[in-house]
Amino acid sequence: VEFLYCDLASMKSIRQFVQQFRAKNCPLHVLVNNAGVMLVPERKTEDGFEEHFGLNYLGHFLLTNLLLDTLKQSGTHSHNARIITVSSATHYVGKLHLDDLQSRCSYSPHGAYAQSKLALVLFTYRLQHLLTANGSHVTANVVDPGVVNTELYKHVFWVVKMVKWMTAWLFFKTPEEGASTTIYAAVSPEMEGVGGCYLYNEERTKSADVTYDEELQRRLWTESCKMAGISDESSRVP
Repeated sequence: VEFLYCDLASMKSIRQFVQQFRAKNCPLHVLVNNAGVMLVPERKTEDGFEEHFGLNYLGHFLLTNLLLDTLKQSGTHSHNARIITVSSATHYVGKLHLDDLQSRCSYSPHGAYAQSKLALVLFTYRLQHLLTANGSHVTANVVDPGVVNTELYKHVFWVVKMVKWMTAWLFFKTPEEGASTTIYAAVSPEMEGVGGCYLYNEERTKSADVTYDEELQRRLWTESCKMAGISDESSRVP
């Protein structure tokens, strides 16, 4: 195992990480987008993005796009490279505000978190569409790990923390259990060549209706390219 530093709340750090990784000339068979914050108070990344949107979503969007060429070169017809993005059931109640992705008008930790997780599902579906259209040997799927007992809940109210502490053993998954669907998506033979799926408990599940809106997927992708400072190659793909 080799560690390379990457701060997903920093566009500069992401670009430096990709540069370091490429310099190693290593293949890339699996990319798991799993970093995140939840219910943090209103604050911004060093690039000025609302933290939920900037770290949970936009950081992964940029990282994935910068690594796409390597992923495409690493995948083969019999062994596709795989992109797995970790979302949440919270996306079902999320609303995407294309005119206010930074939640400037009315900030809500819950709303901002849910929007970032919804954006990840829309991103995955659009990415798979583009990969298929280009004939790439790369698949993209999105995972709901369930409610997992981790430090992600450190910003919830103290009452919720107390309830979590008392009931975690009964209602929460362990980190190992929470990782099972991500691992399934990454290595299972059943998922070979299969993309554009929302997975929960190692099964394909229907995501929120709005996530299948192809126009919304396209508009979010285009806006994300502008925010991340990369060219929108998808504009040439139907």
